[in-house]
Parts: sequence; structure tokens; C-alpha cells
Amino acid sequence: MTGPLILKVYGLPGPQGSKTSYGPGRMVESSKKVKPWRADVRFAAEEAISCDCPDQCGGLLPGYPLDGPLFVRMVFTFVRPKSHYRTGRNAHLLRDSAPAQPQGAPDLSKLLRSTEDALTSAGAWRDDARVVEYERAAKVWAGEDPEALDAPGALIVVRPLLLPVEVPGAA
Repeated sequence: MTGPLILKVYGLPGPQGSKTSYGPGRMVESSKKVKPWRADVRFAAEEAISCDCPDQCGGLLPGYPLDGPLFVRMVFTFVRPKSHYRTGRNAHLLRDSAPAQPQGAPDLSKLLRSTEDALTSAGAWRDDARVVEYERAAKVWAGEDPEALDAPGALIVVRPLLLPVEVPGAA
């Protein structure tokens, strides 16, 4: 059984989903951040699951791509804007109005979508439809959450669901 895939991806998380129309049949992602973000995630995933002996293992470590029910955690880290802090001698203190967590754009669901697609294209899992549960999906500030990175990016943990060997009530 393959253990959990744990990735620390650094870069500016980019949402996927909103599109801009440039005429019939020409839809383009609205966010210019999605393409570099997917590349960052794909690179990190490929590094983690690649085998050093491609002639023997086909390029991927045994067990990849993951193919079965999966539990996933994705915690996206953002840096607080300077406007959240006071000025002068209190510049190190947060304003009372500063939000506890990032609550504006980008949408969490769109960040999940772009990250899932990157993991699929990297070969980390067969298909993002294999995700049966998100243990955690969050947007946090750098340094203010136990799972936050020290810079913009994401902590991604993918683990296969361990199916019970015994059926409760079976004799």
C-alpha cells in the first residue's frame, strides 16, 4: 500500500474556473495565475513520485498513479497585505478589522480545481474523481496556522483510504 503523498508547493496559488470569452469557441482562463500555479504543482508532484530507474519502473514510483478512494488535505497559504497592519510604532500589530483568514478572492473551490487538475496531469492519481473526502480545504495566512507554509503556496496531502478488513457485525 502506498503511503501518503505529501507536497509543499511554493508559488502563488491560482484559481481555475472563471473564463473570459473572446468570440465563438474562444474561452480563456480569466486568472493569469492558474497556468504558473498548475506548473508549480505538477513539478512538485512529479519530483515526489518519479523513479530514478525509468527503464525498470516506467518512470513512476510503485503505486502511482493512485487509483482508489483518496482522502485529501489542501491548505493554501497567502501573505497578509500590509494594509492589515497598523502604522508607526504599532506597525507590527494587526488592525482590529484585519480578517482572521483570507476571505476574498481567489475562491477556495477554484483553487482546489486547479490543483486537482495539476495532480492529475502529473500522474499523482488516475483521476480527481478518486477523491472521496477532503479532510481539510483551507486558505490561511503565512505563519498563522499549524499547516501554513512560510511563503505563498500550498501543503497538499493525498492518502489512500484504508478499507477495513473486517465487516462490523460479521461472524
